[in-house]
Amino acid sequence: MSEERRLPPVTQLGMLSLSLIVAAVIYLSAHLPEHVSLGPAIALLAVSALLLIGNMVALRRTEDFAWGRFLEVARWALLAYATIAGLIEYVFLRNNTSGGPLIVLTLSLLVFALTVPVLIAFTVARYDVPDSADGGAPST
Repeated sequence: MSEERRLPPVTQLGMLSLSLIVAAVIYLSAHLPEHVSLGPAIALLAVSALLLIGNMVALRRTEDFAWGRFLEVARWALLAYATIAGLIEYVFLRNNTSGGPLIVLTLSLLVFALTVPVLIAFTVARYDVPDSADGGAPST
C-alpha cells in the first residue's frame, strides 16, 4: 500500500478564490450602469488574487508532483477559460462599461481565467505519477 502524499489545500483555496471573484463580478454587474462603489469589489479581487498566488506558491513547493501532467492540462484549460473570459469582457465593452468598473472587471476576469485552470489541472495531476526522479519539480 502506498503512502498518501501530503498536498497543500489547493482545491479548497482555489474554490474560495473563485467564490470571491465571482462575488466581485456579480456585485459590480448588478450595479451597472449606475455609479458603483469599487471598494468592495477591489477588496474581493485583492483577496482572491492573493489566494491564487498563495495557492501557486504552495503548489510549487510540493515535492513529488506531476508537473508535466499539470502543465499539459492547465494549457488547454487556460485556452478555454481565456476564451470564456474574453467573451465576457466583450459583453462588458459592448454594454459601454468603462473606467474603474471596467478595470476591476477585467482584472477579476483575469483571476477567474487563471484560477479555474489551476483547479482543473491540480485535480488531474494530483492522481498522476511524478515526471522524474527529481521529485517532479518543474524546471526553471
